[in-house]
Amino acid sequence: MSPSDNHDAIEVVRIASENAPERIGIVHLGLGAFHRAHQAQVVEQCIAHGERDWGICSVNIRGNRALVDTLRDQGYRYHLAEYTDRAHVTLREIRAINETMFTGTDAQGLRGEDLPALLARLSDPDTRIVTLTVTEKGYYLSPNEGTLLIDDPAIAADIAHFDAPRTAPGILVEALARRRQAGTAPFTVLSCDNMPDNGERTRRAVVALAERRDAALAEWIESQVAFPSSMVDRIVPAMDEEAFGRLQAVGCDDPAAVVSEAFLQWVIEDHFPQGRPDWGQYGVEMVEDVAPFETMKLRMLNGAHSLLAYTGPLMGLETVAEAVTDPLLQKLLRLYMLEEAAPTLSMPESVSLEDYAHALMARFGNDSLRHRLHQIAMDGSQKLPQRWLRGGEQRLAESQNENALAATVFGVAAWIRYTRGVDEQGHAYPVSDPMADQLAQCHVHERSADRAAAAMGIEAIFSPTLVNAPRFGAQVQQTLEAIERLGMRAALEQHLARV
Repeated sequence: MSPSDNHDAIEVVRIASENAPERIGIVHLGLGAFHRAHQAQVVEQCIAHGERDWGICSVNIRGNRALVDTLRDQGYRYHLAEYTDRAHVTLREIRAINETMFTGTDAQGLRGEDLPALLARLSDPDTRIVTLTVTEKGYYLSPNEGTLLIDDPAIAADIAHFDAPRTAPGILVEALARRRQAGTAPFTVLSCDNMPDNGERTRRAVVALAERRDAALAEWIESQVAFPSSMVDRIVPAMDEEAFGRLQAVGCDDPAAVVSEAFLQWVIEDHFPQGRPDWGQYGVEMVEDVAPFETMKLRMLNGAHSLLAYTGPLMGLETVAEAVTDPLLQKLLRLYMLEEAAPTLSMPESVSLEDYAHALMARFGNDSLRHRLHQIAMDGSQKLPQRWLRGGEQRLAESQNENALAATVFGVAAWIRYTRGVDEQGHAYPVSDPMADQLAQCHVHERSADRAAAAMGIEAIFSPTLVNAPRFGAQVQQTLEAIERLGMRAALEQHLARV
C-alpha cells in the first residue's frame, strides 16, 4: 500500500497487488464490471494472503470481446476505484483474473473461437467452482414461473447442438457431461446474479436442459452438483467517458478499470464439496441459508433502485444520486421500503430494517458514482417479479389497508410508461429488455387503461391473482392514466398526497 496522495483535493489511497495466482480454480461466466469490482476483488485478497490456487478464468459468452482482449494485452491486470465520496478513493490493482475468453458474437457479427478452450478449462479437475453474473435473462427462465424457456431460439440451438453450447445453462450441461464421462468430480455452481433462490433457479435451468439430452445426466446433476445460493451487494455503475476521465485525473489510465462504491457485501451458502477460498476471512458471510438476506436486498435495495429508474428519467433526472435528493422520490422510497417491503421480510434479530433503509438512502446519495437510471432500468420484465411483485402479493394477503401497495402500484405504472420509450418532451430512448417487442405492442392501445391491462396481461411477468386484485390492477390502470395525463412529477405528487 502506498501513502495517500492528493489530486485536485481528492485523497487517493493506492493498493498494489501483492501476489499473482499460480493456477486457475474458478471459471466465471460474465466478464463485466460487477464481477471485476466484487467477486474478483474478494478473490484478490485471498490470493494476496497465499491462496494462489484460486485464480479466475473470466469468460464473456455475449457481446464484449474488447474487454477480453484488453485484459489479455495488460497481462490480466486492472484497477478498481472504490469511492467513499467524491473526495476519497481507494485505487486497487487486481490480478485475480489470469485468463480471459470470448465465446459470444461481437458487434461485427464475428463469433469468438474460445469455446473449445472454455470447455477444456471447465473439464479440468483444478476447476472446482463456476460462478456466474449473466443477468437474470442469461438463465432463460420465465420471470414469473421460473421454468426453462425451451422455445427460446438460444436454448433451442443448444438442444440441437449440445456439444457447441452458447448459453450459460448449455455450457454448464456440456461441461458437467464431460466431467461425468471422465469420472471427474463436478464443480460447484455459484450464481452471483440478483435473483431469489439463485442457486435453486440455476439448478432448475441446468437440470431442465440436461433432461432434454440425457435423463441419467440430469439425475446425476440433480444429486451430485452443488448449487449454493448467494447474495451480492455493491453499487457498480457502467463505465463511460466521464468515469474514465475522473480516473485519469487521479493518475489511472487503464481501459479495463472499473469504479464502485466502497461498500461491499457477499453472503454465500456454505456448500462447496470440492473446496473454496477462505472467503470468510475477507468479509464474506458464509451461512446455512442466504434467503433472508437475499430477499431483503432484492426487495429493499433493488426494488428501491427500480422505483428510481422508472420514475426519475421522466422527471428529468439522470443518476441515482440526483433522484434520491428529490423530496418526492425520497418520500416514495421511504414509503416503499418501510411500509411495503420491510413488512414482508423475516430477518434475524440482529438486523434492523430501519437502519438498513437509512444506510441505503446514504449509499444512493454517493454522487461520486454517477449511477445512471437508464442502466438500472434495463431488463425490467425480468426484474419486477423478484423485486416488487412477489412481495406485493404477500403484502396484499397480509394487509387490509386500501393503500397497502401505493408505492409499488406507482412503480408498476411508471414502468409501463417507461416502456413506451419516449420521454415527456418527445425524445426517444432505447428500451433494453428481452421482451421489448411485446411491451411495445402494449402501447398501440389508445386508452391508458388498455395499455396497462395489456402489460399486466403478460403472465410471464404478472400473476393473474395479483392483477385481478382490485387494490392492485385497477389502481395501476388509474395511476398510469394520471401519469400520462399530468406528467410523472405531478402524478407522483398527487399520488403521495392521497396515501
